Amino acid sequence: MGSGWGVHSRRLAAWLLLAPLALQAQPLPASWALEDPQLAAYFAAAVGRLEARCLADVQTRSDWEAVRPRRHQQLLDMLGLWPPPARTDLQAEVSGRVDGGDLLVESLRFQSLPGLYVTANLYLPKGLSAPAPAILYVCGHSPVKTNGISFGNKVAYQHHGIWLAQQGYVCLMVDTHQLGEIEGDHHGTYRLGQWWWNSRGYTPAGVEAWNGIRALDYLESRPEVDPGRIGMTGRSGGGAYTWTVAALDERVRVAAPVAGITDLRNQVVDGAVEGHCDCMFYLNRHQWDFPLQAALVAPRPLLIVNTDADTLFPLDGVQRLFSATRRLYRLLGAEDELGLVIAPGPHVDTQDLQVPVVRWFDRHLKGATTPVTNAALARYPGHTLRALGTAPADARNSRIQREFGPPTNPPPADLEALRLILRDRCFLGWPGADEPLGLRELSSETNGTVRLRVFEFQSQPHVVLRLVVADQPGTPPQWSRFVVLDDAGWDSWMGAWAPRFPGAAGRLAGNPAQASAGVVPVWTGPAPGEVLFAMAPRGEGPHRWTGDARKQTQIRRRFPLVGQTLDGMRVWDIGRGLEAARRLGSGSEVILTARGRSAVNAALAAVFEDPTPMLDLQELPDRLEDEPDHLGRATVTDTANLLRLLEDGRAQQAERGSTGTGGPR
Repeated sequence: MGSGWGVHSRRLAAWLLLAPLALQAQPLPASWALEDPQLAAYFAAAVGRLEARCLADVQTRSDWEAVRPRRHQQLLDMLGLWPPPARTDLQAEVSGRVDGGDLLVESLRFQSLPGLYVTANLYLPKGLSAPAPAILYVCGHSPVKTNGISFGNKVAYQHHGIWLAQQGYVCLMVDTHQLGEIEGDHHGTYRLGQWWWNSRGYTPAGVEAWNGIRALDYLESRPEVDPGRIGMTGRSGGGAYTWTVAALDERVRVAAPVAGITDLRNQVVDGAVEGHCDCMFYLNRHQWDFPLQAALVAPRPLLIVNTDADTLFPLDGVQRLFSATRRLYRLLGAEDELGLVIAPGPHVDTQDLQVPVVRWFDRHLKGATTPVTNAALARYPGHTLRALGTAPADARNSRIQREFGPPTNPPPADLEALRLILRDRCFLGWPGADEPLGLRELSSETNGTVRLRVFEFQSQPHVVLRLVVADQPGTPPQWSRFVVLDDAGWDSWMGAWAPRFPGAAGRLAGNPAQASAGVVPVWTGPAPGEVLFAMAPRGEGPHRWTGDARKQTQIRRRFPLVGQTLDGMRVWDIGRGLEAARRLGSGSEVILTARGRSAVNAALAAVFEDPTPMLDLQELPDRLEDEPDHLGRATVTDTANLLRLLEDGRAQQAERGSTGTGGPR
């Protein structure tokens, strides 16, 4: 900065004006790409659908005014904040003060919920004669530790607080949940295998949003702050939290998120999700694209800030998001309240990004801009900014993922009620019921009295699955067993069947050597009058995707971004397999058989079948942590209640003598 900044500023301003038209996005890491063409096409189609519907219902100002309250509630819901938690006493405590000559720094803590501690620093300009404008600064992922002691990521970002105070702003800088002085976690699905977060409706993005809302409560309590002039900024993770809090809370009068958002296409199709932990995303139950989140800030002043070579927030997605947001600002007559800054460089914190942000705040919070003549520089060692000595005994930061989020609803009273709420809460990402099945036979072979046929069917576009059928030709089907197989089960069953039907061996693709212990390859032929069906849902058995364990995790993390989970779509697959079985002649009674995690998915598929099939479920998980994940399902019903309602449904069918319609409901 300094004396040369004015010349550079004018040159940069012209360059920025051309940037959206002239620049190309930096290539993303090749390892983020999806190697399976069908899987890549599936996600591209899913993203395309959500892009097409994003803000499509908003063509006028009145359109937006009509839908905005619903969109606001949907965002709260997807963050685990609906209904909103109670705003309990913050129990704020200032534990230390540092006189920096031209400013004061306070170290403090507050409780956003009882036992959920937020550590922070408050930067105060010297010589305030009246309440001043304030900035809530939220930090990105920059841990600061010494000898295993966390001083919070606020230490790494202190130069922003110092600099903003030097420009006349009160700046509250809060630690993140993961990297604060009491460390939580942002990596449940990213690297810890805690997929049950999805089932609980939990995302650390919700914690960060709530902490930001309560930080605004704290700012408003300070006599040095003018509550009508509060802005918010942060970069990277802090940029993402700025988007969320500003969308939810209109006390943020001006927002300037830096490198914190791009569109769904970048995240899912291009694979940028692989560079982000869980705190960056809401659980996209309502199937948004990210311009909807930006729209909730309108018409308040919003400055979108990014660099041109950022692979975590690629330029092309930022441009698309800006264009979609600008259309709404135009409809609201507020186009001058939206800005875009693109500076050169990768995903780094630079002065080229900082200066436009402070000038944006000057314009909208002070009503005038002044030259920036000093640099943003850090001053303080970590221990100086520490707010805590030891963690309070009642702190629950490290376990909040088990306690934060939407409440568990009263269990549904019957199968019909369960079906409706599951469809509305957990499976909104399912396709329409009129998808063509495309059932076709691939092979047929007979060994003695047993015929083995292999079919394929389309569960939905870009998802083609195998269905293996064994029966005794000439014997009318009286009943059937429909077996849902996971990887080990497929390898075991098909490895045993393939030698007896060599013509179908290539289509069965069994590998008994890969079967897990306790899953013994056996030939299980059908009895007279029985039809035996076997299938593996997407991503399992013959449908396994390419890549190591880490890649499988990152594939799985893409599903919630398009409003699904992998296991939620496997429930759909099972239902489609049952539909294919009915078309082939499954008899009057169906026994649905599955083992382990697949058994839970099979039970959920049975909820949507009419009549409800008989269940043969083995080795059911006894903990939520071991079950398959479905968006918010743990807030609707646990597995024990699910099975009870299915049993009640079967009993009611028997009393009515009902055979149902033979299809999904």
